[in-house]
Formats: sequence, C-alpha cells, structure tokens
Amino acid sequence: MKLVDTDVAIVGGGIVGASAALALRRMGLQVALLERDLCGSRSSGVNYGGVRRQGRPLSQLPLAQRAHRIWSDLPGLIGTDGEYLRSGHFKIACSEADLAALERYRGTSRDFDLGIELLSGAKLRGHCPWLGGKALGGSLCAEDGQANPRLVSPAFARAAQAAGAQIFERSPLDEVEHDGQHFTLRSGHALQLRAPVLLNCAGAWAGALAAQFGEAVPLQSGHPAMAVTEPVPFFMDWSLGVEGGGIYCRQVARGNLVLGGGAGMALDADRARSERTAIASLAVQAVELLPVLRHAHFIRTWSGTEGYLPDRQPVLGLSQTTPGLIHGFGFAGAGFQIGPAVGEVLAELARDGRSTTPIEAFAIGRFERSLPVPTTL
Repeated sequence: MKLVDTDVAIVGGGIVGASAALALRRMGLQVALLERDLCGSRSSGVNYGGVRRQGRPLSQLPLAQRAHRIWSDLPGLIGTDGEYLRSGHFKIACSEADLAALERYRGTSRDFDLGIELLSGAKLRGHCPWLGGKALGGSLCAEDGQANPRLVSPAFARAAQAAGAQIFERSPLDEVEHDGQHFTLRSGHALQLRAPVLLNCAGAWAGALAAQFGEAVPLQSGHPAMAVTEPVPFFMDWSLGVEGGGIYCRQVARGNLVLGGGAGMALDADRARSERTAIASLAVQAVELLPVLRHAHFIRTWSGTEGYLPDRQPVLGLSQTTPGLIHGFGFAGAGFQIGPAVGEVLAELARDGRSTTPIEAFAIGRFERSLPVPTTL
C-alpha cells in the first residue's frame, strides 16, 4: 500500500477541488487529491460552460467577482484559455413581469458593478434580430461569457499536478477516519493518505462524507439535459439564459450551439443521460427563441450528476463538528464560474482558518434541525 503524508487531502477532482489544490501549492502547502474517476470528468466537465455573474444570488456575487478576476488570466494560471470568451451573457424576458424582475436585479446588484444593461423594443431587435418574437427584452452583462468545461476543468488538475500536487485518479474514497488530529483516507488496498486538513469537494457525493462526521445535509442529485447542434452559420455572440429558468444556449466558434434545459435521468449512481421528453421540450423552446434553428439537427445529447441543496446555495466553510474538515460542495449546476474562486477560498480556510471573501451565507450549520420546544411540565 502506498502511504502519503501531506498537509491537505482533497476528495474530488472537479474544478473546485482541482483549483483548491493549485491554490494550496501556490501557497507552498503539500496537497494530495483523490478523484474517483478522471479529474474534471463529472459535473465540472459536462456542464453548459456558462461563465456568468448576472442572475446569481447577491450572497454569491463576492465569489463571482473574485472568480471574474481569475478567469481574466486563465492562460497564465492553467496554461490554456479554455476557449474562454467574454462574449456577454443575455438573460431573456418573455413577459412584463420578467422585465420588472430584471430591472430589480440590476438595482439590487448595483454595488457589484456588473455593468448590466437592459434592452427592449427596437433596441433589442437592433442588437439581436435573430431572437424570436417571444422575447420582449432582457438584460445584458457584457463582460460575462462562456468557456469549454471539457478543457478548463481538467486543466486545473494538470496545473496543480505540475505545481507539485499529488493527484490520484481512479481512486475512490473507501474509508475515512479522524483521530482528533489527522484524517486517514484509504482507497482500496493500494493507497492511504494522512493529513490534518481534509477538503470535501466531492460534488453530488459530498453529502455522504459530511454525514460521516455528523453533518448530514439534504443534498439531492440533479441531472441536466444537454444537447449540441450541428454547425450552423455563426449568428450569435452572447450566451443566453431565460429569466425564471428554462432553456440556455451559446454558440461556439465552429458554429455548433450548446443547449441545456430540463432534467435528464440517472442510469445508476455514477451515470446519467438526457431524457427523451426533455430533449423534445428543449427543441421546441430553442426554435421559439431562435427560429434559425428550425431545421438544425441535434448531433449529441448528454447529462451528468450535480448536487443540489434546497436553497440552491452551496455549502462552503469549516465543519462545525470536526476540526480540520472543510466543505465545498452543492453548487446546484452553477459552480463552473465561481469554481476557481471557491478553490482559493478553500485554500485560505485550510491555511488561515478564515477567508478574505464573505462566505457566511454558505455555512453548513444552516441545515441543523431546530431543537424541539420544551413543553410545560
């Protein structure tokens, strides 16, 4: 059995765990990472690729702004631009109520300087004549954008490894113990890690690890329905979303449109696929919003497994039961953009016990059951 002593052990090699490993190495700490499959192959590698700040809860915007700065220097950090473009993110309004909601969000997020611009009427049609008639207007965040998760997420792991992190792929966590000072992690009979600090970045599987330390959370798995079209003539720079939820899509340089919306289905604990009715609904919505797609063909569909908590907010911060345990999971399908900032926050927590970015809203203690009210004797 290979025995590894390190400063920090990480479970999960998605963009969060891998960026934490890279940040820790840049701080000079020793780190070892366990990934059950290949780094970036789960939700971090199969997501839509949206790199957006607008539309996030206000509590996430400090993280999103920190991540925005990291994304601006992606090649210098991980050796590739990952097809990252600040192409603009446009959130579509299909009703007057949607327009009002977008106006309110622009107002409440003003302190974060997102630069949101509202478009409607002739101005909307002048900017995007390709939009279908169902769109009444929308909000544009010009510096938001898109990237290729299949390139970006694994690149963080490779950069961490190049910086000296020990990365163990195809190494599922089979057993973990804590003796009050150190965590001992075992993967089969081949590998054992020992560290005083453990980062729980296991995505949709992180709830089981938290529960082992008395911190059960109502984490549920979700499976997004995703599809990509054949290449069509390039017509759209922006990444699109819809106020209130629904379809989201972006066009890549090759002409393909990447689309998502609705739910896929789990095949087993590790695999998922897009569901037929969800893809049919996605096609209808796509043509309504983008009539140019009326005769385009889907050439591939897929899904993945993401972790969702009831309030759609992540768990990020120190364990309340176990010294040295730090959680970073439950990003509800929206962790790609903030992932690099979350990695830096986790590294700060591991080194300093606190972060320079406010994360109080994401404490795991918010899921504690209320104590029963004592009855009068």
